[in-house]
Amino acid sequence: MNKLSGLDWFAFILVIVGGLNWGLVGVLDFNLVSTLFGDMSNLSRIVYVLVGLSAVYLAVNLKKISKA
Repeated sequence: MNKLSGLDWFAFILVIVGGLNWGLVGVLDFNLVSTLFGDMSNLSRIVYVLVGLSAVYLAVNLKKISKA
C-alpha cells in the first residue's frame, strides 16, 4: 500500500481550494482568490497556475493515488 506523499496532499488541498473558489464564484459571484490577493495580481495568477498544475498532477497520477 502506497502512502500519499507531501506533494499528493498539497495537490489535493489546492484542487479543493480551487473547487471551493469556483463554487463561490458560481453561487455568490464572489472570487475569494481575487479578494485575498487582488484581481489578477501576480500572486493571484500564481495561485491559479498552481491549482491548474495540481489538477493535472492528480489526473496523471490518479492510478497511483487511488491505490494509496
